[in-house]
Order: sequence, then structure tokens, then C-alpha cells
Amino acid sequence: MRATHSKKVGTGSNKRPEKLNVHMRNNWRTNLQLIRSIGNMIGYKKSLSEWQCLSEVKMGRGSPIPPMLRRKIVEQYQKGVSQRKIAKSLKLSSSTVHNIIQRFRESGTISVRKGQGRKTILDARDLRALRRHCITYRNATVMEITTWAQEYFQKTLSVNTIHRAIRRCRLKLYRSKKKPYLNMIQKRRRFLWAKAHLKWTVAKWKTVLWSDESKFEVLFGKLGRHVIRTKEDKDNPSCYQRSVQKPASLMVWGCMSACGMGSLHIWKGTINAERYIQVLEQHMLPSRRRLFQGRPCIFQHDNARPHTASITTSWLRRRRIRVLKWPACSPDLSPIENIWRIIKRKMRQRRPKTVEQLEACIRQEWDNIPIPKLEQLVSSVPRRLQTVIKRRGDATQW
Repeated sequence: MRATHSKKVGTGSNKRPEKLNVHMRNNWRTNLQLIRSIGNMIGYKKSLSEWQCLSEVKMGRGSPIPPMLRRKIVEQYQKGVSQRKIAKSLKLSSSTVHNIIQRFRESGTISVRKGQGRKTILDARDLRALRRHCITYRNATVMEITTWAQEYFQKTLSVNTIHRAIRRCRLKLYRSKKKPYLNMIQKRRRFLWAKAHLKWTVAKWKTVLWSDESKFEVLFGKLGRHVIRTKEDKDNPSCYQRSVQKPASLMVWGCMSACGMGSLHIWKGTINAERYIQVLEQHMLPSRRRLFQGRPCIFQHDNARPHTASITTSWLRRRRIRVLKWPACSPDLSPIENIWRIIKRKMRQRRPKTVEQLEACIRQEWDNIPIPKLEQLVSSVPRRLQTVIKRRGDATQW
């Protein structure tokens, strides 16, 4: 009994190192697989021998075969090797090798077939109805669209689901561009004015002296609507958008043509017809002589009250200045509006802190406008008129 007991103990002691070796070998394979997966995440490319070494470890159910191993299977299949030998040499199941070769026969590719996944709650027909509704009611909020979709489709839908569905319809929520309101009479007059001046050539538009006023404000704390923060930082003082009730501002008058930039005048106080006539005498007439050098030109200004006052029109008539008749609410037809937009964009970048700095920056950016830019803006007037006619007098993109 003692000998038998010692024999059993001895037999068990001989098997223990073998079990330990198997355990260490399995741990080594697991660690190797982890190292290879981390290398794949950082862009490390494995060799075929390494993939063969990894293939010894049993893959999880549904795990895709690496592309390099798929190419090796197809290469051996094209050389005439049987599927059973390929599976044995690469230590894969015969069904896996068969499926890869069958997909290569059918489609000529070795890529993994995309899984079906969970079906979406809105099918293609629902998405088409949602797209039609969004295009019809472009100013509706996502909450309003969600309420309509729940009643129309008779399904339980959340705001996030509708938001994702709108993106699937190739639509997106944007901030709308600001344009002046136009009634039917104004659209009709814009349409007729565009048709009457459509025959003007670019050379004739280059003889126009464009003028306008614009208001510039000191921005102070207006840094924009968006801020980069975490969800918990919403009440952090550095994440607030601060505004001033009545910020300091300047009213600026300027004129330009395709030949160059005219004079710039900074208003002090309110604008009336008498002060506007003084600006025309002190700034418009010298700019006209400097830019056109005695050649005939046409003066343009909008329909503001100081511009259409009786004393202003009589002064222009006495000076024999030809004025371009202008339709109401049509800033998109004047190239000088684009100049104001360029300068205001520069002001947002430079962010002057005082009125004196604002005035200096405006004058500097006004003088830096290149002549090719002016020629490009003036040459776009015929295209603007064509767009007005195409839209039946409605606002354009300029």
C-alpha cells in the first residue's frame, strides 16, 4: 500500500510540470495576442508568420479573418491547393476557408461582408416623407419636426432619432443668412429694374461711383455664440457670452468704383439732408475727380431719407450729377456692401477696444482693399441682375 501510494504520488509529481508548461504556454499566447492587437491599434503591420502564430490561438466567435490571411488563402487556392490543406496549413476551420473562397468566386474581393445590424425605426419611405416635410417647413425646429413625425408615422420617436434621420436625409441645421424683407411690390420693382439694366455691359458698370453708409460697433465681449467647454462648465464665468446694451459705434460713409477706393468719412452725430450734402461736397466730388479724371460717371446711392430729400435731389440737379435710380431694399445689388462685409470681418479679427482704435482700423482696412477685388465685385453686377430675374425679384446670395 505504501509502495502504491508512493507510486501515485510520484506519478502526480511527474505530471505537474507538464500542466505548468501548458498553462505558461497558454498565458504566452494570450499575451502575444494582446500585444498584436495593441500594435494593430497604433498602426503596426504584422507579418504573415505572426498572423500564423496568432491563428494558433482560438479566435472569438464572429471575429473577422485578417486581410493578409485572406490573401494567403486566395493565393494558395489559385495555385491549386485544396481547401482542406489550406485550412490545415493555416490552422483554420474548413468552413472559414470555404466561405472566403466562395466570396472570392462570387464578387472577386476578399473584404468582409458588411453586417446587417439592427434595423432602423424609419425606413427609406419614411425618410423621403421626412425630407419633403423638412424642405417644405425649413424654419421648423427639431422639436416641432419630432412632434409631426410621431403623429404622421405613428411611432415613438425621440428628438435624437429625428436629428439623426435628418442627417441621413442629407440635410443639416444651419444658421440662416440675414436678408431684408421684400413685399410683392418691392420684388416687382426689383424685377423690372433688373430687366431694364440687364443690357448694360461691364464697361458701363465700371463708370458708376458706388456710395453707402454702414455702422461699426466696438465689439467688447462679443466673442461669438459658441464656446469650447465641458457640460459642467456651463456656469463658468469664462464661458459666458457677454453683451453691452448700447456699445460705442461709428457711422461711416464711403464711395468706391472699379478704378479704386474713394474718400471715407466718419459721421459725428445724426445724419440729415444738410449734413449729407456737406459730405457730398467735401468727399464725393473730390473722389469723383480723382477716380474718373473728367470722364462721365454715374453716382449711386440708396433710398435713405437724407438721399431722397428734396434739397438733396435739387443739389444733385444743380451740380448736373447723373444719379442711378435704385430699387428699395436692394443692398445685394451694390458692390460696396461687400466691401463693408470684408472690413467688418477684419474688425472681428482685430477686435479694437476703443472708438479711436476702431476708426484707425477702419481707415487702414479701407485703404488696403486691392483694385483687382474692386474690379471683381463690379464685374459681378450683371450676374446679380440675372439672379434677380431668375428669382422674380427675390433676394440673392450676394
